Amino acid sequence: MRPGIDRNNGMSQTQHVPVMLEEVLTFLQPEPGGQYIDGTVGGGGHSEAILARSAPDGRVLGIDADPNALARVRERLALSIDNGRLVLVHDSFAELARIANAAGFVSVEGILLDLGFSSDQMNDARRGFAFSADGPLDMRFDPEQSETAADLVNSASEQELADIFWRYGEESRSRQIARRIVQERTRQAITRTTQLAALAASGVRYKTGAIHPATRVFQALRIAVNHELDRLEAVLPQMLDVLSKGDDQKDRELGGGGRMVIIAFHSLEDRIVKEFMRRESRDCICPPHTPVCICGHKARLRLLTPKPVIPTAQEVRVNPRARSAKLRAAEMLVGS
Repeated sequence: MRPGIDRNNGMSQTQHVPVMLEEVLTFLQPEPGGQYIDGTVGGGGHSEAILARSAPDGRVLGIDADPNALARVRERLALSIDNGRLVLVHDSFAELARIANAAGFVSVEGILLDLGFSSDQMNDARRGFAFSADGPLDMRFDPEQSETAADLVNSASEQELADIFWRYGEESRSRQIARRIVQERTRQAITRTTQLAALAASGVRYKTGAIHPATRVFQALRIAVNHELDRLEAVLPQMLDVLSKGDDQKDRELGGGGRMVIIAFHSLEDRIVKEFMRRESRDCICPPHTPVCICGHKARLRLLTPKPVIPTAQEVRVNPRARSAKLRAAEMLVGS
């Protein structure tokens, strides 16, 4: 057993497999004595590996909106919690700066965000994320949050639902599905995953192995219920404030400060991350035809991934849910 790693005793075993684990470690470069933040701790696989690479005295702050995920990690990595190397916080990563400051993680060496949702959430029918099994239409990452997917489906107007399905799911049948939902809820409330899946798939031929007709609707509702894109946009500038600026001589010799690694699972997330990293890696962000720079913007990041890193074919065979993942990484410029 490597230092700082606890093996699960089976009482609350996670089903989630960490995506692109070796790639995350390659870009994050955990070192002994370093401080790292896992903003989406999930099943704890990434945090466990970071703790191992940064042994014996590296520390990890693990954040997750899902208390069930944190409970599993508390059991799985109990030793690291007991010796002070792992600190867990139940909250949204959208509050990253406040959480990090309160936990004493200031000027950290690395931050990881593994976006999306976990296999543990997907495979638990009671959470309402999947249409493959009947369950309550919930979809909340944090059960303490008030609004569920059922609340949204049964209260939003037809136009609001169509906008959600189009904006967050890029669903071409958004208006048709929204109209069908509004008509159905006049007869009975839509409260189950199978109800919504049937409405979304109605009239569409589905071949085994193809994308299920309800996939984009479920994705869109999950994003809307959990305010995923808003929270992603909120956390990105905070990462610049929390990461180390690399002011000491060692960092100057190595060429950079703290690093951010972000894994996205659909184009909407990836676009936000890509545009943020590219903008923060440029000195001037004035419109292209501005004759003289008037923005005063200074680059704070160096791109480590000009193009996104994707999982290997072997990883996708072992973990099919990794197939849509895209990893982007950047590091703080020294003294930025």
